[in-house]
Amino acid sequence: MISISLCMIVKNEAKTIAHCLESVKYTVDEIILVDTGSSDQTKEIAGSYTDQIFDFEWIDNFSVARNFSFNQAKMDYILWLDADDVLLEEDQKKMFQLKQTLDTSVDSVTMIYNYAFDEYGNTSLSFRRNRLVKRLKNFQWHGAVHEYLAVEGNILDSDIVVTHKRTNRQSGRNLSIFEKLLAKSEKLTPRDLYYYANELRDNGQLQNAAEHYQLFLDCGQGWVEDNIAACDTLADIFCQLGDAGKEREFILRSFLYDSPRAELCCRMGYYHARNKDYKKASFWYELATNLEKPENNCGFFNEAYWTWLPHFQLCVCFYYLGDYEKSFKHNEIARNYRPFDQDVLRNKDVLDKILNNVITRSNPISFIKGQPLRSAQIGKRQSYERRLAGRRGEMSAAERPGFVNEE
Repeated sequence: MISISLCMIVKNEAKTIAHCLESVKYTVDEIILVDTGSSDQTKEIAGSYTDQIFDFEWIDNFSVARNFSFNQAKMDYILWLDADDVLLEEDQKKMFQLKQTLDTSVDSVTMIYNYAFDEYGNTSLSFRRNRLVKRLKNFQWHGAVHEYLAVEGNILDSDIVVTHKRTNRQSGRNLSIFEKLLAKSEKLTPRDLYYYANELRDNGQLQNAAEHYQLFLDCGQGWVEDNIAACDTLADIFCQLGDAGKEREFILRSFLYDSPRAELCCRMGYYHARNKDYKKASFWYELATNLEKPENNCGFFNEAYWTWLPHFQLCVCFYYLGDYEKSFKHNEIARNYRPFDQDVLRNKDVLDKILNNVITRSNPISFIKGQPLRSAQIGKRQSYERRLAGRRGEMSAAERPGFVNEE
């Protein structure tokens, strides 16, 4: 059986640290906690779980802090978590089983990271991360912000899930770190350039963000998943800015990097739906429903686009195309994923009445003017969990559920 060091960096995590440590205390053999300047009760709470608490002067560099935490570890393998991460009961059992059976030839174990959730508790953003690494390999963290752990060798993809329980968001912090780097004339790597564009976008600087996304794509050195995500975000930005030509250009450019992704197919569907070309829109939404999500891929995937959302949109497309049976079928598929969604339920009620000749589409009082079907439109309903910077984890501005009104 292997031994495990848990390594964490924290600051002002009194609200979450106990929940995190409680979920792993029976699995790990030591807990290393590096505090970068807490002013709350973080260290006092953590002291109930470990005596290995180290103060570390914060220098606006996450990798330096994480590498320091790794350097304190003494066990065979290192597990890393953030203070708002937990292992749920089922995953605690899987982790304990892995500890007992892991072949020591394995250099790194990836785990699924369920990062964001919709209003019904369903996972809306998940991806893989290298979570458990062999200490003697001395793997290092890189990047001042949006840091990554560079690993190589024998990598095992596990089905263990780390669940993110975000309680707050550090608005502007990461952008400030990037701006300090630029002020010192430090050259950004292609990866940094991509994440800098993400921070500009998240802080409302859309034009500036678009320029830096394009610089990132044009450098030709980006990871394929970041290239696709950059195209997706650029399409969203130009949609918000009202430049449909540029929006379409970057949707199509995404297909140059790899096989089509459901996120971009749905975006192209929405591009045509806005122009009331429901036949073309339905083609792209149907394509999204037929795609298989890449397995064991470390990219970021918005689960809605791979499950219910294209069916939700196809319901509306086929309604406007006059095919009410197909409209009903796709709404039912969406309902299987979201049985309590009020928009889906209202669509079902309307379509039930049409198919049973209770009302007709031409009834202007009860349906067309007063109670249109619902679809994913701009700004008509509360958005889902915001995306992690640079990760397609939220509903974009062009895909938020709301009304489709027939003029």
